[in-house]
Amino acid sequence: MSRRFALLDVFTKEPLAGNQLAVVLDSEGLSSERMQAITREFNLAETVFVQPPVQPGHRASLRIFNPAHEMPFAGHPTVGAAVLLALETFGHEAAGQDAVFVVEEKIGDIRCAVALHSGKAGHAIFDVPRQAVKVDTPVDEAALAAMLGLVPSELGFENHRPSVYSVGAARLMVPVRDLAVIARVRPLIQHWRNAMPAGVDSLYLYTRETTTNEHHFHARMLWLGEGIIEDPATGSAVAAFAGVVADFDQLPAGTHRFVIEQGFEINRPSLIHLEVDIENNALHASRIGGDAILVARGTLDV
Repeated sequence: MSRRFALLDVFTKEPLAGNQLAVVLDSEGLSSERMQAITREFNLAETVFVQPPVQPGHRASLRIFNPAHEMPFAGHPTVGAAVLLALETFGHEAAGQDAVFVVEEKIGDIRCAVALHSGKAGHAIFDVPRQAVKVDTPVDEAALAAMLGLVPSELGFENHRPSVYSVGAARLMVPVRDLAVIARVRPLIQHWRNAMPAGVDSLYLYTRETTTNEHHFHARMLWLGEGIIEDPATGSAVAAFAGVVADFDQLPAGTHRFVIEQGFEINRPSLIHLEVDIENNALHASRIGGDAILVARGTLDV
C-alpha cells in the first residue's frame, strides 16, 4: 500500500536548517510496531503519523515516534505537522491563509494556530498542554561542570543556577556564563551518569548572550542515547524552560515573549518562539511557535 509522506525542516524559514521531521499522512491501519519500524527507516529525531481524529471537529490525531519509542508530546513535530496540515487544507491557495484547529496527541488535545507564508511554508504556534513545574532534586554543580568540560565558575549567570524542570519528562536546565562558554561545552560520556540527577537523561544549556540582539537566549540540548546526542531544536525543552524564566526572572503579570536560538553549534540554526503568561506570580500558560518549511514529498510502499 502506498502512503503519502512529507519531510519538513522545523523552527526555520530556510531549508536544510532547523530540526528535521517526517510526517506520514496516510497512516490508517498501521500498527504501533509498524510505525516504530517506519520511524527507524526514516532515522530522524521524530516521525509523526497522521490519523483521523477521535473527536468530531478536531483536525487530526497525531502519533509521534522517535527511533526508540513513542512519545506523548513533542514540540517540533507539533509545529511541523500543524503547518503541513494547513498546507493540505488549502492546497494551491495556501499563501496568506490562516487556520486554527485542534490536534490530538497522547498528552491531550492541543490547539494550534497557523499562518501560511506560501505553498510550502508557514508559522505555527500551539498551546503547551502541560505547564512546567520545578522538580526538587539536588544538582552536583562540580560534577556537572566536570562532565561538561567546564569549571564551576562558568555555570550560572545573574541568579540563574542549574535546576530541574518538567512538562512530563524531567530536564536538567543548565545556565552558563556566555556564548564562548556554551560553545566550548564538550560533554564526557564516562561522567554523564555521575553528574546527572536521578531520573534525568537530558540537559538544556542556555545563556542570555545571543548572536543578535533580536533574540533573548541561546541554547543547546544534549541527551544520552547511544552516546551523547545534540538536538537542533527542542520545543518540549523550551516548554520546560518557560518555568525557568518565570521563576528565575521573576516575571511580572502579563504575557512575555522570547526568541531562543538553538542548533547553531551543529550547523542547523533554529529559532523557537516562547510566550509565557504570568498570573498571581506564577506561570499560568505558555505557547511554543516557529516556522516550518516543506522540503520533500513522497510515498511509502509499505
